[in-house]
Amino acid sequence: MTNPHVVVAKNLRQIFSASDKKNSEVVAIQDLNIEIKSGQLTALVGPDGAGKTTFMRLMAGLYAPSAGSLDVLGIDVAKYPQQVQDRISYMPQRFGLYEDLSVQENLDLYADLHGVAQEIRKERFARLLAITDLTKFTQRPAGKLSGGMKQKLGLACTLVRSPELLLLDEPSVGVDPLSRRDLWQIIQQLVSEENLSVIISTAYMDEAERCAEVYVMYQGQVLKHGTPKSLSAEADGLTWQLRLPLDLKARVIQSQLLDLPLYITDAVPKGDTVRFISTLEYPQLPIQYVPYNCQIAARPAELEDAFMLFLHQAQQNEQKIFKSENKPNLKPHDLEHANLIQTQIQALGEISENKAEPVIQVQDLVRTFGDFTAVAKTSFEVQRGEIFGLLGPNGAGKTTTFRMLCGLLPASSGSLQVAGVNLRYARAEARRKIGYVSQKFALYSNLSVLENLKFFGGAYGLTRKKIKERIEESLIQFNLNPSAKSGDLPNGFKQRLSMAAALLHQPEIIFLDEPTSGIDPLARRSFWYTIGELANQGMTIIITTHFMEEAEYCDRIAIQDAGHLLALGSPKEVRLQAGTAQEHDMNSAFIAIVEQARRST
Repeated sequence: MTNPHVVVAKNLRQIFSASDKKNSEVVAIQDLNIEIKSGQLTALVGPDGAGKTTFMRLMAGLYAPSAGSLDVLGIDVAKYPQQVQDRISYMPQRFGLYEDLSVQENLDLYADLHGVAQEIRKERFARLLAITDLTKFTQRPAGKLSGGMKQKLGLACTLVRSPELLLLDEPSVGVDPLSRRDLWQIIQQLVSEENLSVIISTAYMDEAERCAEVYVMYQGQVLKHGTPKSLSAEADGLTWQLRLPLDLKARVIQSQLLDLPLYITDAVPKGDTVRFISTLEYPQLPIQYVPYNCQIAARPAELEDAFMLFLHQAQQNEQKIFKSENKPNLKPHDLEHANLIQTQIQALGEISENKAEPVIQVQDLVRTFGDFTAVAKTSFEVQRGEIFGLLGPNGAGKTTTFRMLCGLLPASSGSLQVAGVNLRYARAEARRKIGYVSQKFALYSNLSVLENLKFFGGAYGLTRKKIKERIEESLIQFNLNPSAKSGDLPNGFKQRLSMAAALLHQPEIIFLDEPTSGIDPLARRSFWYTIGELANQGMTIIITTHFMEEAEYCDRIAIQDAGHLLALGSPKEVRLQAGTAQEHDMNSAFIAIVEQARRST
């Protein structure tokens, strides 16, 4: 008889030795009890540091549990890890492709490592290449694939043998919407056609909604679990949307709503609306706190609403949303708050009308690598205090454009002015006026938070007094522990530290390269709150992202593909260009614009 549960954990604990001398140990999994059903797609979601990756590695037999029991496929994984590993496939966050080998050579190598018989390889490889759409690229080196193609090749290599259980640890991190859609079609096909059991951890709530069951993890335990529908139902009656008049920015209204913590649990821009969740105590927002004549209507609860509600309830005594302590101490019961909203919105409206000289000017920008044109005659401008998003599929040329804007890569031709400086002739001068946060954590992992900030303050040429002042401000603003070892921080806190370091010298422009990749929705909300505050203070933000909902925070966005600029304008203008209704999200608009352009070439 088939085991009804593919994984059973009882009182499972996992403890690691702490690198911080003040603490002797870190509890990553604590008294975890979980039963995951066979033959279905199951999601693990939770904030950074919730224990998802640790649990994945325990299931894969890579860690021995500190206490408790863990059965995988009916086998005690602590006693017989090799037996479990012989029957499962595991794709970690950073799957190890051999970049100098071709697509076919990578498949051959992993088949050799797993002892896949020669007589079944031809048929299996053909099927894997077909479902990952890599058949035409078998001779291409893995290092020359786009990010999405690398993820699909990683999945194919993971499946060179037919497993009974597939473990996927955030397989779509850093992958564009088109590739993410393709990846999920492959996963769902495997589940439906082969009755494969799949456990996936993900930072995308729309991905978790596709699963049969969802486990919300928090501090090494299961906070909630159930079907996406049953979990979403727990937010019923608390979810609303506020439709914006034409003259208001969604991120400004979002910021003001989040300043009403007695009434509002969460708020996020989407299309021409701001979606928000009210608190249990105050299910409706009093009319006097509604900015201008914004219309509020109830909307159906979604899984992301429930996820945010669960986390806020768990953290209500230790709020981790990092807002600047310099913000006014607002009192929701005071009508002056409503007046403050009006005043701030009007001031921001006046700023947006200021037609000052653009802080970035790009004209006919071209970058070639040999015969390959990565960027082809791109032109646009960015105003001071604007949030400008660079979007595009993996391999579209946006990273090349981004690096040229930062002064990290010279242009082949065209003109490029940043902060009043011509980058073709004075890159060093321009770099003094900008801050940069890379996609991958680029600070010193062995140094503490304080040591990293001191180092970068010195590198920027700040005086000792100024370094001390700016570090004190940054530690408060980003809620950072100065003594924590940087390399041990969860991803969300690593990004906070990267932001703090990039802002120490108070640059005019900050460049953010996929800053929220791999961090959970709660950390993304916190991050974008800070971005909005910086823009409101006049700083210019240039950002790349694969989270299309984040494009709604931008004042304007540009979509590139194959080196060409496909769309440029406000989020609403881009949605209209895509031919999608105003209510539709940016994800569908992005896919429509890219696919339309590809069909016409």
